Amino acid sequence: MLLASLLVATLNVACPPNLANAILPAPGGAQLITVEAATARSTHATLRTWNRAANGCWTAAAGPFPARVGYSGVRRDRREGDGTTPIGTFRIGATMYGIAPNPGVRYRYQRIRCGDWWVEDPRSPWYNSFRRVPCGQKPPFRTTTGDMSTETRAFAHLAVIEFNMRPVVPGRGSGIFLHVGTGGPTAGCVSLRRDHLVHVLRWLRPGAQPRITIGTTAGLRARG
Repeated sequence: MLLASLLVATLNVACPPNLANAILPAPGGAQLITVEAATARSTHATLRTWNRAANGCWTAAAGPFPARVGYSGVRRDRREGDGTTPIGTFRIGATMYGIAPNPGVRYRYQRIRCGDWWVEDPRSPWYNSFRRVPCGQKPPFRTTTGDMSTETRAFAHLAVIEFNMRPVVPGRGSGIFLHVGTGGPTAGCVSLRRDHLVHVLRWLRPGAQPRITIGTTAGLRARG
C-alpha cells in the first residue's frame, strides 16, 4: 500500500529535475540505483543512489561513484558472452554473496566457498542461478572459468542484478552482479570500488523493493 501510494503521489507532483525523476517508465520500489554510461560503447559509468520521498519523487541519497560496465559497453538486447551490461530496470536479488565476511548488509548473506558456481550454461536446467557442488567435483553443467571462489577480488561482496530471471531465457545472459571493481571493465556486471560498494550494499533494504536502472545518458534522461 505504501509503495502504491507513493507512485500515485508521483503522478500528482511536479518532481524536481534530476536523473531519477527523468527515467521513463518510472521505476518501482522506494530505493533506486542508477548506472549511467555516456554512450552504448562506454565501459565507464556513473552510479548514484536515490530514495523515494513521501511525495513520490526521487531524492539523491549518495554518489556519484565511478563505476565500470561491460568491455563491450551496454546493450538492451544482451546475449550470453557478448561482454555487454544489460540496459533496463531490474530488481536486486534476495540474497547477497561474498568471499569476505558479511560487511553489515540487511539482506541474507551467503559466504562463497570452493564449489560455488553461477551457472552460465544455457543448456542447464539451473541456467542463471547459484549452484553449490562439492569442492573439486566436476559440475553437471558446462563451465568456462573457475568457480566463484576463484574471483577473490571481484566477489569479495556482491549483489545479484536480476537480469534474465523473470523468466529465465536460455542464452540471453547470466551472472549479472554488482561487485567489487578490479581496475578494468567487466564481462557484463557493474563494478565499484570496494568501499563504495559496501556503502551501497549496506544502504539497500529488502523492504524497499530496490531497483537498479542501467542505461546511457540519452536513454535515461528522457525528461531531462
